[in-house]
Amino acid sequence: MEMLKPLHVLHDSLNKPVLVSMKGGKEYRGVLDGYDQHMNLVLKNAEEIINSEPKGVYNVVIVRGDNVIYISPP
Repeated sequence: MEMLKPLHVLHDSLNKPVLVSMKGGKEYRGVLDGYDQHMNLVLKNAEEIINSEPKGVYNVVIVRGDNVIYISPP
């Protein structure tokens, strides 16, 4: 069985909905539009959720990779 690397998983998730959990109890749900080798992310149509409460929807959000705890399907 081939071991998947994080950037391969991100590549397979391009243009698909993802849930990004971040430090401090913040999450974003949106469509993964891009990423780089540091796992900085660009999300389209992203909903911001803080402590399980929706806070807003943004056309584009850039997430710094060192704040990400995990990325998964929504």
